Amino acid sequence: MPPKIPHLSDHAPFRMRLDAMIDGRHELVRLVKLSDWKRFEDAFGALYDENRGGPALPTRLMAGLHLLKHIKALSDVQVCAQWVENPNFQAFCGEEFFRHELQLDRSSMTRWRGRIGPDKLEVLLAETIAVATKAGAVSPREMERVTIDTLPAAVRCREPASG
Repeated sequence: MPPKIPHLSDHAPFRMRLDAMIDGRHELVRLVKLSDWKRFEDAFGALYDENRGGPALPTRLMAGLHLLKHIKALSDVQVCAQWVENPNFQAFCGEEFFRHELQLDRSSMTRWRGRIGPDKLEVLLAETIAVATKAGAVSPREMERVTIDTLPAAVRCREPASG
């Protein structure tokens, strides 16, 4: 099924609004304003079938978690854990109110990547590049040539303690 649209509960007036908790100058808040979130809805919307399964998780949440994972160099487990504690992460992923628990299990991230496939993951990369260009972090000239280092990073090894 397509992603469900979150609805505010009757208890919304008693919940803490994220815009009252976060600093509008924070890097993630600024990225929200530069990002084209509809681009993800358009790219991933066709991958959902109305007649199969339960409602999917919101696309903004899933795309946001994957972007945060790569921005902050975190694992699936780490990004999910930090999302619960960090109001900036929650705002980045489209939440309006602070939540004390994430509405998914970290394995949902693996299944989502499998559903969208590698070609659609490129949409995330393309939006990252577009935002970096809009923000002035990179110029189009700097992207004319890209070098990719395929050598693995050196593993830090420690000598066994002598005892």
